[in-house]
Amino acid sequence: MNNAAAQALLPIVEEKPEIQSGIWPAQWLRAGVERGDIRAVDRIEDAQIQPASLDLRLGTWAYRVPASFLPGPQTTVRDKLEFLADEKLNIEQGAVLQRGQVYIVELQESLRLKRRTSGSANPKSSTGRLDVFARVITDFGTEFDVIPERYSGPLWLEIAPRSFNVMVRRGSRLAQARIRHGSPPTSDAFVRRLNESVRLVRDGEGPADVKDGAIALSVDVEGDPVSGVVGFKAKRTDEFIDVDKVNHYDPEIFWQRVHRPAKGGIILQINDFHILATKETVAVPNDFAADMVAYDTMVGEFRVHYAGFFDPGFGYAKSGAEGTTIVLEVRSHEVPFMIEHGQIVGRVVVERLTEPTDKPYGSGIGSSYQSQGLTLSKHFRR
Repeated sequence: MNNAAAQALLPIVEEKPEIQSGIWPAQWLRAGVERGDIRAVDRIEDAQIQPASLDLRLGTWAYRVPASFLPGPQTTVRDKLEFLADEKLNIEQGAVLQRGQVYIVELQESLRLKRRTSGSANPKSSTGRLDVFARVITDFGTEFDVIPERYSGPLWLEIAPRSFNVMVRRGSRLAQARIRHGSPPTSDAFVRRLNESVRLVRDGEGPADVKDGAIALSVDVEGDPVSGVVGFKAKRTDEFIDVDKVNHYDPEIFWQRVHRPAKGGIILQINDFHILATKETVAVPNDFAADMVAYDTMVGEFRVHYAGFFDPGFGYAKSGAEGTTIVLEVRSHEVPFMIEHGQIVGRVVVERLTEPTDKPYGSGIGSSYQSQGLTLSKHFRR
């Protein structure tokens, strides 16, 4: 038998295509639930599955602790709580968490990740705009909001209300997680090429400022040309906000408007909490996802953050990419600080998905902030 004939008798073996590294889109998250990679005490609802992230739900018990902590490489969160917790609260039907206090709640979701699979977490946009510090912790964890490769176990949420008291209950969704396969490329060259082709960040003023694989965003303190409003500052109040009520609260009770300064910028007093907006807009294609890097200490003694992920489809309308303003949560530390128009306040990190999402962000899935301008959280009447 010649070689060609022998080859013809061999079974045909199809090469398995290499899976592209990237963030899991909605359809991968659903498949992960079906496989048991993502588990939960109660059935995971379709509404929890976002374009490229999973909403996480609070469980039944909240533990008040004297300080924030990480369990460290030798300890579980529950072991730490055994001696650290000052109070155990049943939040099944709702409980008010007091500002200035720190609470730990076991989430209903848990993970069983495989090789080359890891995750990250972030507060939801509405959580951040209430000035509620919310960070995910894993057993044996050494970093907040980081879910290591092959992690298998429960997820916990640290909750620290800072401006307002908040009511939460079992099932409230304050944080979200992304699952990542491999290590998607985020080099400066990659991000520049991507931004040139799809215009992720739009300001109409020349090429984007790219550093460490992230695109710069700057603050707008010129604001609305008619009203002159550039932001909001949290008031001191003992009223509480129920995190599950939408379009419910009078913003005048909780916020005061900040107007365009006559000259210079806005002076951020120590620990005052401001809602401001970016000068640029952001638009994320359906095969990418993005996040915002917290402030760089080299640009000033203040913290700027965007709670919530930039989902695929964010900033897109039926007519195509239009871009959406980013709402910022801003707080000064150590000393008062003047923030001026166009000052860089954060950077957008972009990562590709393993494949385009089948559930892009937008009004079609009930997304709250698709066409936002300077907007308070969804809890307040508009």
